Amino acid sequence: QVQLVESGGGLVQAGGSLRLSCVASGRTSGTYAMAWFRQAPGKEREFVAGITWTGGTVYTDSVKGRFTISRDNAKTTVSLQMSGLKPEDTAVYYCARARDYMVSRNTGAYMYWGRGTQVTVSS
Repeated sequence: QVQLVESGGGLVQAGGSLRLSCVASGRTSGTYAMAWFRQAPGKEREFVAGITWTGGTVYTDSVKGRFTISRDNAKTTVSLQMSGLKPEDTAVYYCARARDYMVSRNTGAYMYWGRGTQVTVSS
């Protein structure tokens, strides 16, 4: 089993920045891809950004140039640096570990999920 715990969410004004972190514990060995998803009230969970073991990254179009995903394999952490935040970024953000080495935009490709951290951007 793998446990993922997110932190770093909060309330920020539009244009501000936040850094989310996700710490993995348990059976963390392996070269799995990691990703961040988000879910706003009344909406489906959506892909935000993903990163492979070797550092290859994928972003959804709406966050390109504003968000940066990174990982520290030695510390089994993955982070999401968010800047230029907009009210439409408001959501619960989830960290997820993929079933294999590939980054996917589909929730079904991820086997382990954190409980999420709330990000609220005020206008």
